[in-house]
Amino acid sequence: MRLTVRAVATGLALGFAVYFAARAVWWVETPVQPLLVIAAIVGYLAVVVIAVLADAGREVRMPMWVGVLALVAAFAIPASVSIAFEPGMRAAPFATWYIGALGLLAVVCIVRRRYVIGWVVLGELAIASSSFLGVFVALELGLVGSIMWVVVAQLLVLFWDRAVADTERLAGIQRAVSAWHATQQVRQKERRLRTQFALAVAGPVLSRTVAAHGMLTEEERLSARLAEGRLRDELRGASLLNDAVRAAIEAARRRGVAVTVFDEGGLDGVAETRRGEIRDELAVVLAEATAGRVIIRAAHDPAIAVTVVGRAGAGDSSDEDSVALWHEIPRERTT
Repeated sequence: MRLTVRAVATGLALGFAVYFAARAVWWVETPVQPLLVIAAIVGYLAVVVIAVLADAGREVRMPMWVGVLALVAAFAIPASVSIAFEPGMRAAPFATWYIGALGLLAVVCIVRRRYVIGWVVLGELAIASSSFLGVFVALELGLVGSIMWVVVAQLLVLFWDRAVADTERLAGIQRAVSAWHATQQVRQKERRLRTQFALAVAGPVLSRTVAAHGMLTEEERLSARLAEGRLRDELRGASLLNDAVRAAIEAARRRGVAVTVFDEGGLDGVAETRRGEIRDELAVVLAEATAGRVIIRAAHDPAIAVTVVGRAGAGDSSDEDSVALWHEIPRERTT
């Protein structure tokens, strides 16, 4: 059986409450009104049990109605016990049990995060015990100990809450560091894959160029230009590419279309399923493109993921009449 901090604290509180109750019934002399003392003992035990266990499984903070009940008990118990004994017997150990008992109740209120109520209970105890016993007698018979209990409990709770907050903050930092490491590993993997792809694409072309001393056939020159374009696409717009888009871009370039790809994070935050749909739509648009120059751009936009612009010529003319293709792919699927 595994013990928790809450279980140990609950056991200690209930154990001390029973101790004070047992001390209260250990009469050497019979009180004037024993029923009043018994009622005070039973009421105290009931209040402590409620204060310790009420909603403890759901939250640490004590319900407000329990706090009000503790305030009423802190006022009624000292008065009941003191009235039940003769003035000469009020300083006896069995008549001053309420000093430590209400100090324990104040500690319970503090631990259950009702700080104001705990201190008010302690204040009521100090006033009542000083009124019936005298200030110095009350301090000598346990009021100092009750005050120290409450002070130590308040400090421990504050330090505990700060430690919990620091632990949560450190856990958050650790999660952020772990996420950063994972991101770096993913990026390293992507760089390795792109390097391998670059070597696979450019390696044969470079080897052929070196072997032929730059004297390439038209087909080999076309293959070199296509390889260069594929490398640029992988570097500038890897997230926009799949096998269909790569094939469509290569087919367009073989038709003489100048294709340029710019990825500026337009697919960031888009679900992977939707990304696949965007790439498939982009492949269809490229397969049907007849413009001399096609620019594919994925910019940061709340509505549009990818914009495809086609110009009638392969030059850099900015004339609006030269726009032969304009297609926007939204980030979300439209019905």
